[in-house]
Amino acid sequence: MTATALQIVSPQLPIGSPEAYIQRVNAIPYLSPEEEYALAAQYQEQGDLQAAQKLVLAHLRYVVRVARGYLGYGLPLLDLVQEGTVGLMKAVKRFDPNMGVRLVSFAVHWIKAEMHEYVLRNWRIVKVATTKAQRKLFFNLRSAKKRLGWSSQAEIDAVAKDLGVSPVEVRRMEERLNARDMQFDAPTEDCQENHASRALAPAEYLEDETANPAFQLEAENWGEHAENRFKNAFRTLDPRSQDIIEKRWLLEDKKSTLQELAESYQVSPERIRQLEKHALLKLKQMITTS
Repeated sequence: MTATALQIVSPQLPIGSPEAYIQRVNAIPYLSPEEEYALAAQYQEQGDLQAAQKLVLAHLRYVVRVARGYLGYGLPLLDLVQEGTVGLMKAVKRFDPNMGVRLVSFAVHWIKAEMHEYVLRNWRIVKVATTKAQRKLFFNLRSAKKRLGWSSQAEIDAVAKDLGVSPVEVRRMEERLNARDMQFDAPTEDCQENHASRALAPAEYLEDETANPAFQLEAENWGEHAENRFKNAFRTLDPRSQDIIEKRWLLEDKKSTLQELAESYQVSPERIRQLEKHALLKLKQMITTS
């Protein structure tokens, strides 16, 4: 991981190994209700970030506990913990100690919300749940299928009623969960090019336009036209600007620096930069309007 929420919360926490991280998190002491209230009030009233950090650290064990429940989606535990930690930090920011509830009860919604978003973003290449009903199905259907092993219409109707969605949505989500991502250019089992019954990879359904004479001619004409526009615009520059642009941008070998051109023209490097900027702007305007 790079600069993650785990490192922001505490740079001392090990993040390379899940076991080491969990062991370190479990060693952080619990907070009593009085300690939690005092820290939350200190953060809310004074903006004390150290108090907020202590609240987050003391509740990381709950983030790990929730993250374990999402391991069935095949995503790394520490990545789930990181997303859950972001949710915990958001909860700490919004937590009011005068509500009369413990922080863990308030934060569980925020922790799960961030993990849900992460799972939906990364479980499949194609997003499987976009509406509220689909999201509800996505996270409840897997456990329902494991528990019931259902597939009949009666069982689909029962699950739809239980989750408050339509049977059509249940069937559609079941198809998505059972589907698998297909590699775009995956080799098929039968690699014989002329085999009539051979299955095609998705990439093979696309038309190959690389040898199309019309597209080749269009590309050549466009390149020639663009080159002519640049040459015409370049001729409108004064000799000094032409020299600066050529030595700064057009040479294939070693290009000149601002300092080298400044010494050549007996001006400051800043003046060369200004001339270069003005010349480039003029070229852009000439090319786009021609």
